[in-house]
Amino acid sequence: MARTVTPLTDPKCQAARPKEKDYTLFDGQGLFLLVKPTGVKTWRFKYTKPNGRPGLATFGNYPSLGLKAARERRAEALELLAQGQDPIEQARQAKAEASATAANTFEAQAREWHAACALKWKPGHAATVLRRMEQHLFPLLGGHPIAELKARDLLAPLKLAEQRDTLELASRLRQYVTAIMRRAVQHGLIETNPANDLQGATATRKAAHRPALPLERLAELLARLDAYNGRALTRLAVMLTLQVFIRSSELRFSRWEEIDFERALWTIPGERQPIEGVKHATRGAKMSTPHLVPLSRQALATLGAAHQLTGRFDLIFIGDHQHWKPMSENTVNAALRRMGYDTKTEVCGHGFRAMACSALIESGLWSRDAVERQMSHQERNGVRAAYIHKAEHLDERRLMCQWWADYLDACRQQYLTPYEFANRSQDAGNVVTIRRPA
Repeated sequence: MARTVTPLTDPKCQAARPKEKDYTLFDGQGLFLLVKPTGVKTWRFKYTKPNGRPGLATFGNYPSLGLKAARERRAEALELLAQGQDPIEQARQAKAEASATAANTFEAQAREWHAACALKWKPGHAATVLRRMEQHLFPLLGGHPIAELKARDLLAPLKLAEQRDTLELASRLRQYVTAIMRRAVQHGLIETNPANDLQGATATRKAAHRPALPLERLAELLARLDAYNGRALTRLAVMLTLQVFIRSSELRFSRWEEIDFERALWTIPGERQPIEGVKHATRGAKMSTPHLVPLSRQALATLGAAHQLTGRFDLIFIGDHQHWKPMSENTVNAALRRMGYDTKTEVCGHGFRAMACSALIESGLWSRDAVERQMSHQERNGVRAAYIHKAEHLDERRLMCQWWADYLDACRQQYLTPYEFANRSQDAGNVVTIRRPA
């Protein structure tokens, strides 16, 4: 005859005191309270597994897990047993599924994608991407299992950015989401990428091209630059920007150590030494690889004049008040405005690049590769880039840069189209000799 078990009560559980050895207080149906010599009281459940073997489950410690809660756990375990399931195995499976779900949330997968990409990104860019995800993606998507996300879910943070009129941000967020979900497909977490359907789902702003003067107005520009009565170093900065058509940050953060006067070559490093208190001072060439800039006779003369002003310092184009800080990023455009130009509609410093590129192409003299390399543009065709990334086309670019400088000088007197200047006879004074097929 089975022994009758008197169910436990909370007062009895509370009153149980530790002894020299473990002892148990039974509640019935396999549930008991194990009291250890340390004073720890643990709920245990003794049962028979579906395969007939004995099983012992631990529910938790008393009083964190009270008597009522322990009995509920027992009831759940008995229900599983009635269905032929082992409570312990079921608990392990549920824990594994919960762990997998936590590992496969959008945020978890996004952080793994970011960590992998950050190995090839600049630290500043990696920090920006992570900050954007934390601010705009994770609040809405972070806790969701990645397998449950649909296109409409992924669209929500993009639409919020669109409503704030931050259309560039919305575009960036779409790129991140698409890449994260693509990685999930590649790792077998989802079958298809729902982010592919986000293309065109948010508004885009029409690209605003940097204003550039028509080449017919070169004589006017050069005359105003010669008459500029502002800071001498500023005039030289504008002139050099026009002569070698480099980017603003490449000019502002330039150091004298980068200039080789003997070889007539400026080597812009992929990354520069930081300057305390100056943002983005480590910026070098746009593509983070050294960029070679051949220097024409005119560019060397401009740099020579600048050397008389700042040659004793590290930076070429120093600020107005502190020689260890560069001139302002607005200096060139401010000078153009002082000359009477509207830098939003007529011409800006970056527009000099478009003017030079246009003239070089219209001349018909130079190969596409040489022009693109001089503009420091990245080759977008991956196969082609693999073959030409070492090709500097330096000899052709030296001729090209000298031709551009001479073209500027020629336009001081009389405007000629680039094609006309390129096809002048040698006895007419064109200083660049071009070999043409016989």
